[in-house]
Amino acid sequence: MGTRLKVLSVFKELHRTRIAVFKDDNRALTAARLKINEEFQKNKNETSQENIDKMIKMASSVETVLRKAVIQVEHVAADRILLRPRESLLLENVPYSDQPRNR
Repeated sequence: MGTRLKVLSVFKELHRTRIAVFKDDNRALTAARLKINEEFQKNKNETSQENIDKMIKMASSVETVLRKAVIQVEHVAADRILLRPRESLLLENVPYSDQPRNR
């Protein structure tokens, strides 16, 4: 895959992840969109293949961290918060067993 396609691919993937991670939070969606666009715009004239590869790797790492580690939290009262984990973050909490379970 060409360098331009790699850059566009990671750019689109970051935006897809942003939409999934910050669902229903317009302020966070806007801030993340602006930051992603700003970083890509700032480096659009980079010509060094080594630097471009490093930036692609960094953007992929950021996307992975967002997808795997960020959980939405909403303050609903002074002493209460509401967690909104995405379905992909929920793990089955079943004790280990040598015998396979029947579903």
